[in-house]
Amino acid sequence: MSAYSVTEPSKLSKWVAGALVVAYTVITLLPLVWIISTGFKTGPDSISYPPKVLFSPSIEGYVNLFTDRTRATPEQLATMPPPDNFVDEIVQRRGEVVTGPSRFGERFLNSVIIGFGSTALSIFLGTLAAYAFSRFKVPLKDDLLFFILSTRMMPPIAVAIPIFLMYRQLGLSDTHLGMILLYTGVNISLAVWLLKGFIDEIPREYEEAALIDGYTRFQAFRKVVLPQAATGIASTAIFCLIFAWNEYAFAVLLTSGNAQTAPPFIPTIIGVGGQDWPAVAAGATLFLLPVMIFTILLRKHLLRGITFGAVRK
Repeated sequence: MSAYSVTEPSKLSKWVAGALVVAYTVITLLPLVWIISTGFKTGPDSISYPPKVLFSPSIEGYVNLFTDRTRATPEQLATMPPPDNFVDEIVQRRGEVVTGPSRFGERFLNSVIIGFGSTALSIFLGTLAAYAFSRFKVPLKDDLLFFILSTRMMPPIAVAIPIFLMYRQLGLSDTHLGMILLYTGVNISLAVWLLKGFIDEIPREYEEAALIDGYTRFQAFRKVVLPQAATGIASTAIFCLIFAWNEYAFAVLLTSGNAQTAPPFIPTIIGVGGQDWPAVAAGATLFLLPVMIFTILLRKHLLRGITFGAVRK
């Protein structure tokens, strides 16, 4: 009679679990793969029916994303000199001429400044507040924590009109500072609650030993608590960045030029004959990269246990 383990899953269970994981992965990645592939299609291929799975790759979408163009008559094209780069060659082949660079680069840079700026500020303030709530006797601690959490219960767009009026009076509309402060205000509640949970799990004995060795409270916080809370900080930073990076409603309402981010700009990419879907897909693909790179760089912290190397009480 073969031995049976209550903890070791059977081969059938492993096969079923593996099949479910593979199916979930395929379903999840299919839209992403389709967006990336659409960025390398031509305009007719992107709107063909039935949809084309096999097609001749083209960088037309990326050229359209980074350039502004206009129609040119055959007579105008005949009088122009031969194209001296691949961009002009692709554009003139479609009967157009490049009039200048698009504003996608500026909008993308605005997303980087606002997204990472608000994330850094949220993590900085959230870590300090979470440490204070975790280690000190704060008056009305539970009430304050509930108040912080309650700011997350209401959808941010519900206060869009008051924020719009306030920003207009303060001169913060369409500014990087205004958007950074706004996204920080939305993310701070998430940062405080997540980081407090992580810091609560760090044994106080480490800090007490550091204080006995002559460290100040701030030195103990910086050299003992922060390294142990790296996992929580990395996880919280990713969640904060995802919100600030993808936020659309406030960006549409409060920005129009100087501080406009990529999410409200990408849907406005209009081609000569209508919506330029390859350029939209190319913009969406490039827009995914910073968050993906940021997550990959922090993956080692995400995989570490928060109590790694700590003494359990």
